[in-house]
Amino acid sequence: MADEKAAGKQAANAPVADKREAGQSGETVLSVKGLKKRIGRKMIIHDVSFDVRAGEVFGFLGPNGSGKTTTIRMLTSLIRPTEGEVRICGDDLVRHPERALRHIGSIVENPEMYDFMTGWENLEHFARMQPGITRERIAEVTEIVGLAQRIHDKVKTYSLGMRQRLGIAQALLNRPKLLILDEPTNGLDPLGIKELRAFIRRLADEGMALFISSHLLSEIQLMCDRVAIIARGRVIAVGKVDELVAQADTYTLWKLDDPVSGRKLLAQNPDIRIVGEHEHRIDDAVLAALPGAIVTVMDEGRIPAAVSRLTAAGIGIMAVQRVSPTLEELFLKLTEAETIG
Repeated sequence: MADEKAAGKQAANAPVADKREAGQSGETVLSVKGLKKRIGRKMIIHDVSFDVRAGEVFGFLGPNGSGKTTTIRMLTSLIRPTEGEVRICGDDLVRHPERALRHIGSIVENPEMYDFMTGWENLEHFARMQPGITRERIAEVTEIVGLAQRIHDKVKTYSLGMRQRLGIAQALLNRPKLLILDEPTNGLDPLGIKELRAFIRRLADEGMALFISSHLLSEIQLMCDRVAIIARGRVIAVGKVDELVAQADTYTLWKLDDPVSGRKLLAQNPDIRIVGEHEHRIDDAVLAALPGAIVTVMDEGRIPAAVSRLTAAGIGIMAVQRVSPTLEELFLKLTEAETIG
């Protein structure tokens, strides 16, 4: 993806608001309704529903064991659902699998490649399995993923990031309208993750729908327009990333010269909630910059009045900082509220 750095840098640095608009008016490429999977007597996927639109990056977020990969295997026809409907570009996956699957490119778990062959030979091998894939198309996807300089080297010499790019090239051979990637950042270093994120955004900007599964909340928040959160086989929230994040608490941190008196004064206000040390999940780097800060949950509009009360009481205010919530905060809040057995 080195060849994409210039375009990728622009995409990665685009305003978040602009990214979040992507795909909002696009056609529905993937529609999932009431999807269930039973193995033996145990229901492991419960009534999962969501849709993915053209031009958006849709995140599928959940911890390991939550049902992400099982759901993806149903979306790619690797296993058959017990109940429910999956439509890809309007084609029913169960009734017309060949028609539906022609719209999909996917990497489920790790991309499987032949180490003793070159990257080009691997793509030729996969191209033979699909009608109409020309050498020109192989060269085109090689350029898209930035492997032109190494495509004729043996795959055994590739880094993990290069193998991931080769897997994506293979998934793009049939010009899919939907690209499904299962944990695509696994094993990548920070630079590889950043390049992959920019590459995914570029594909979405060109109109492709992307379905990205991950347990890395920070990456989903940076990469995706909308997200479905899954826990214990159930989707517990679906929506725009910024709208979901807004459901979690925003913290206000107070660095005071007399924290004992300041805490007592702040606690007297019923509109201010003091948060205990083990009750929040604020990044350690933020706390390190404000050692001993008092953590509160309060309306932003009440900060000036609180400042006035503290200064009137002779308590010096060294810093006040608002800490925005993250998907991790929301995820933990939602999953802690779950009572699914």
